[in-house]
Amino acid sequence: MRVSMAKGIFITGTDTGVGKTYVASGIAASLRAQGVNIGVMKPAETGCRIRSGDLIPSDAISLAKAAGAHDPLTLINPYRFRKPLAPSVASELEGKKIQPSRIMTAYRALVRRHDFMIIEGAGGIMVPLSGYYLNLDLAREIGLPVVVVARPGLGTINHTLLTIAAIKERGISIAGVVINYSDKRRQGTAEKTSPEEIEKISRVPVLGVVPYRAREFSGIIEQLR
Repeated sequence: MRVSMAKGIFITGTDTGVGKTYVASGIAASLRAQGVNIGVMKPAETGCRIRSGDLIPSDAISLAKAAGAHDPLTLINPYRFRKPLAPSVASELEGKKIQPSRIMTAYRALVRRHDFMIIEGAGGIMVPLSGYYLNLDLAREIGLPVVVVARPGLGTINHTLLTIAAIKERGISIAGVVINYSDKRRQGTAEKTSPEEIEKISRVPVLGVVPYRAREFSGIIEQLR
């Protein structure tokens, strides 16, 4: 099935723990169900557990499973670290420097294999990957439209508008915002009014609001087209 958005999206968040992997996996699974050949990538993952002496990147594995992608894990996730820190800090502490060129080489290899790419950054858009090289720089280099995942509730207007402003300042295209309920909560006034305020002020569309443990992402995909 035809998809647009320049053959992929780069997914970032207003903060860590907002449900980027959940949203990215949901979009990947929905597109896969429509017959789209999906490739996924988590360039750097921190907080990986150890199994039989190997670091296990659970986010990257979840993305690959949702997409039905069977690419080498070294392409899907070029860098993984044990400590749950910003990639630049974790890499320095663990003695493994992140090279953006290696990420881009893996990305280009995946592009040749798939019709549509979903890339999930680590943490928020301003999180550093290596030195002064941020997720923002990677998103710009990859060149795909960005989807911003935000949490509901008080404070999300500020966090989302700041994230959008940073992306726009670099001249990067923004596909839209997804509000994700990563926990079970009552929908109060802040939750009800934030999406409209974000759209009005930023002039960026809210692609959808994802209820807690939702399994349906077709509405978001339709908005992406």
